[in-house]
Amino acid sequence: MARLVLLSVLGVALAALVGERYFALRNLSLASRELTQNHLPNCRLVKGIEYGSEDLTILEDGLALISTGLKYPGLPCSPDAVGKIVVLNMRSGENPIELKIKGDFDASSFNPHGISVYTDEKDGSRYLFVVNHPHGNCQVEIFKFVEEENTLVHLKTIKHELLHNTNDIVAVGVDSFYATNDHYFTFEVLKLLELLFSLAWCDVVYYSPEEVKSVAGGFPSANGISISPNKRYLYVSDIMNHKIAVMEIQKDNTLSRVKEVAVGSLCDNIEVDRETGDLWSGCHPNGMKFFTSDANDPPGSEVIRIQNIHSEEPVVTQVYADDGKVLIGSSVAAPYKGQLLIGTVYHKTLYCDLN
Repeated sequence: MARLVLLSVLGVALAALVGERYFALRNLSLASRELTQNHLPNCRLVKGIEYGSEDLTILEDGLALISTGLKYPGLPCSPDAVGKIVVLNMRSGENPIELKIKGDFDASSFNPHGISVYTDEKDGSRYLFVVNHPHGNCQVEIFKFVEEENTLVHLKTIKHELLHNTNDIVAVGVDSFYATNDHYFTFEVLKLLELLFSLAWCDVVYYSPEEVKSVAGGFPSANGISISPNKRYLYVSDIMNHKIAVMEIQKDNTLSRVKEVAVGSLCDNIEVDRETGDLWSGCHPNGMKFFTSDANDPPGSEVIRIQNIHSEEPVVTQVYADDGKVLIGSSVAAPYKGQLLIGTVYHKTLYCDLN
């Protein structure tokens, strides 16, 4: 009888704990937030991108490189989705073109996530770094982008035990980068518990051929990452805390936390305007809707801009918002000469005028 009472008490306590954590998770995911439409003028969907544009970056000459076809556990995915990199010319507005991959690379299992481009100042060569999840694994691919041929030449694949749940990446050399891990555990059930109990065990990893190390921790989930125009600071999306962390790069490549800026949304990838230094992010205004991805009540999209992030009073502005009728699950946004390109995790891509 005493054992039965004890088990009953433990069961009640466990149920109470799980219930409390569930409601805490709802608060963290902004589950009660309702979005007011805030559309930009002259928006149109980009033709030819039907299965997501999880990350994108726009080069100085107006070429936007876009990762599409991501298959991510727990999120909708069409059987027709194929992982690839496409290029969109923002100057001409022509339809995107798939970049053909050359070299010893298994394109059939390509599952691209975060991307970053590094331009070698010595000869102008451009290198594309891609977080890849073939067969559910985690690795980083480095390609050389040959614009004249619309090709990516595969150079190397990088695997490391510290790069176990890599989400996004920012290249800082021809073979060196910083990357975020969005989970600590690699098993799906443990990932769920990690989220439920808000374990701040995620980190940022620095990789080079000479050393690989964790350089910043304490994130419940480290998501998007980008670098300042002067290459002195990194910006990391502390997505579950609705903040952007400003990190200063030290001489030994470690990071020191300078400040955090509240954004009021679950911001995914970050792009930095190379002229103004403004941060742009595609965000999930209601994380619970994004996690459940109900087709009858789809997750919305939101674009957040941060100006003067290093000042005492950064300016955080909602530039675009949609309740899911036009765009589902925005994950990235980047400006180019008065235009804005907005990508999504598994939906479409939107092209808008900012003025």
